[in-house]
Amino acid sequence: MKVADTFARDHLPPQSEWPEFVFDRPEYRYPPHINCVTELLDRQVDAGNGVRPALTALIDGQPVSCTYAQLQAQVNRIARVLIEDLKLVPGNRVLLRAPNTPILAACWLAVVKAGLIAVGSMPLLRARELKQMIDKARVCAALCDARLKHDLEATLDPGNEHYAPDLKQVVYFNDSAADALEARAARKPIHFAAHSSHRDDVCLIAFTSGTTGQPKGTMHFHRDILVMADAFTTHVLKPTRSDVFCGTPPLAFTFGLGGLLAMPLRFGASTVLIEKPTPETLLAAIAAARATVCFTAPTMYRQMALLLNDPAREVDISSLRKTVSAGEALPDATRRLWKQATGIEMIDGIGATEMIHIFIAAAGADVRVGAIGKVVPGYRAVVVDDAMTELPRGTAGKLAVKGPTGCRYLDDERQRNYVRDGWNLTGDTFVQDDDGYFRYQARSDDMIVTSGYNVAGPEVEGALLLHPAVAECGVVGIADDERGQRVAAYIVLKQGHSRSVALCAELQAFVKQTIAPYKYPRTVEFVDALPRTETGKLQRFRLRELAGR
Repeated sequence: MKVADTFARDHLPPQSEWPEFVFDRPEYRYPPHINCVTELLDRQVDAGNGVRPALTALIDGQPVSCTYAQLQAQVNRIARVLIEDLKLVPGNRVLLRAPNTPILAACWLAVVKAGLIAVGSMPLLRARELKQMIDKARVCAALCDARLKHDLEATLDPGNEHYAPDLKQVVYFNDSAADALEARAARKPIHFAAHSSHRDDVCLIAFTSGTTGQPKGTMHFHRDILVMADAFTTHVLKPTRSDVFCGTPPLAFTFGLGGLLAMPLRFGASTVLIEKPTPETLLAAIAAARATVCFTAPTMYRQMALLLNDPAREVDISSLRKTVSAGEALPDATRRLWKQATGIEMIDGIGATEMIHIFIAAAGADVRVGAIGKVVPGYRAVVVDDAMTELPRGTAGKLAVKGPTGCRYLDDERQRNYVRDGWNLTGDTFVQDDDGYFRYQARSDDMIVTSGYNVAGPEVEGALLLHPAVAECGVVGIADDERGQRVAAYIVLKQGHSRSVALCAELQAFVKQTIAPYKYPRTVEFVDALPRTETGKLQRFRLRELAGR
């Protein structure tokens, strides 16, 4: 089979800038030639699980599932469209654009099974952002939900400022046209031989979700997808094939790709994909599909807990047994609120797009208040200073991680900042206690230094969330001539509470009573909503922009 240009390998960082990879556990030692989709999907069918449900969507509120065998047939047909109709060759990059739906999952699996490289994009991205991704990854083809075609079409128009010349072909789905993906795929045989990929072939370019305003492309191999499916899942989550996964992170985000596709398929379980995720639709999906495992961000758990505590709302989520929080810091107030509403102890985790998924977590009896957890087996983590010297336990510093996955940016000079001395520097400030538990302090660049004191924004947020008037909040440091920086809080109020000078003073006093007084927000602004990425992460850089106006 013809192979595409060597773009992927040419645009990997030089190996001198790679992190040190650690494969000291047998479960992460994969054979040299392996296609991750063969392992995730075809192995399940070969093992006799073809009749079991794989993917579920809610149609008019009712769950409708496709089996592993049906999913395999659809994946194979789409792979044939890519190779036979679009004439793509292994190594080509394919943009995927859609909300979380079974056909998007099938497209991702088909792209990778065919030896191509998947480039996920969040549904709400606009033409300017799509052009940036297409140009950076040199995307030559796209599979797109017809409902999202508007912004993508702008990148196809030579007269448009967002024209992306590398993108040559687009096939739409959720479309009745004769050349739509569904129609093309229906004409293809159901068998397709997976491309004989090497475990170190790039199969995914995942773009960071934009909390800093500067997205970067991260390059992942077939073996990285399998580590994502095996590491946290095997050692912390411990699912069975009877589990039903659900959640809100987009499949374009590695948190969603792992929790809602790779992990359930690896264990022969099923997953519910929610097209329009809100607290209400997620609760409805859990109830309708009898979901047992949920992946979402702390904000969503908090909002769902508030809904569950409403006596006028009746929803049966008794099937749910495990809930995973990641994407941003989990405030203890949210953890406690969720447990009070459901009886479920949250599994908190920290991961990174650069590391592909969660590498520190704890579950069940291992959960400790205020701590995320310990390193997932196979990973190593230390807390270091600016000189990369490991700090004593109990001292705050930069988190450094290494293991079977690690950062490889796509043609980006910031690789040198993320990887130092073989370690991945995630940009987070942590403390490790004497028992090996890691306690999150803040993003390293979100630490607020005011009058010589270090203040972690998430700690102030956690205090504010304990107040009965606060629904959501974001805390950042803003420039201050006297103090260097001052603590500023942006607050969304719960229904029934009104903005006032008196409430502002009350909240400041409440924080002083809850945590060290010097940490209180000297600036309090009430807002209708907080700026967040599609994955639910708070965009602190936008709060800083707001403060600068």
